[in-house]
Amino acid sequence: MKDERAERLNRRLTVVLCRLAGFMLFGLGAVYWVRIVGIHEGALWRFDLMPVAWKVSVASLAVLYPVAGVGLWMTASWGAVIWAIIVLAESLMHLALPYIFGEPGLFLFLNAFGFLMLIVLRLVGWWEARHRLSRGLSHAARPGADKAS
Repeated sequence: MKDERAERLNRRLTVVLCRLAGFMLFGLGAVYWVRIVGIHEGALWRFDLMPVAWKVSVASLAVLYPVAGVGLWMTASWGAVIWAIIVLAESLMHLALPYIFGEPGLFLFLNAFGFLMLIVLRLVGWWEARHRLSRGLSHAARPGADKAS
């Protein structure tokens, strides 16, 4: 009973995190599309005025962000994989090339933190399922466990 409640809580927290992250990632994807379309003025807000490195990253992230958002909203496993690619890409952009993309900011921190929380929730869920399975097997292996009580 206690294990079932913990499992349900873990699942609910995972779904809430995925839905919240999915909504935010889809919105950030829209921001990248605004950059491509060039609605705002400024060197990094118009695709035709961006340096090549920014063009490559903006075009890639404009596709990856909404795809990850939809995948996370649906709580599909591929949504988390795309999110991992986004976190890795943005980490490389801002940590390896800060002179081009700038220092890591709040969005990178929130992306990485949210993704780490998803990993923690999935690991806890895996551990709980493994623990429940091992308890079930040890209970079934006891002598007399197959008799109705």
